[in-house]
Amino acid sequence: MPSASPFPGSNIPGSSEIIAISGLAGSGKNTIGGEVAKKLAFRNVEPTFKTLAAREGITLMEFQEKAKKDANIDKKFDAALQEECSGGKCVVATWLGPWMAPGRPFRVWLDVSEKIRAARLAKRENISEADALAHIKKRDADNRGRYKKVYKIDIYNHAGFDLVLDASEKSPAQLADEIILAYYKRLI
Repeated sequence: MPSASPFPGSNIPGSSEIIAISGLAGSGKNTIGGEVAKKLAFRNVEPTFKTLAAREGITLMEFQEKAKKDANIDKKFDAALQEECSGGKCVVATWLGPWMAPGRPFRVWLDVSEKIRAARLAKRENISEADALAHIKKRDADNRGRYKKVYKIDIYNHAGFDLVLDASEKSPAQLADEIILAYYKRLI
């Protein structure tokens, strides 16, 4: 049964030395999370459905369709994420990281417009911006619906987050510095 807490991971004991970064497809969470981890000398925890899809020899969207039909896929993924975070001193860069990381992680949301996210994805995947936009719209909608169904979590609700950043114009290094500064302020 889903937790009544908006952050199910908070029900699991955990270190306060966890930074959990999230954002929609193409928001830069993995790139920025890597920068934060490097600057703090923290472990970089970035499990992705892309990795799991590749292991199964299917596309990301095929894997997401599979997850829509089997909630255990998400639950196993999140249990593995929680285990990986158990030692603390890590940065988690994944869709549900702020909700599922154990304890009280420093929660960050990266806000980026659809247009910018589509341009980033088009460049990264070498596809047209129109195809990239269609992809992120479907992915965002699929993930939002699945997380509401499985966990009663709305990834568009950032109440309780420590930091919401506009990640449209600044470099990953600048955004990492902002996250680190805010993280240290919380520790004081």
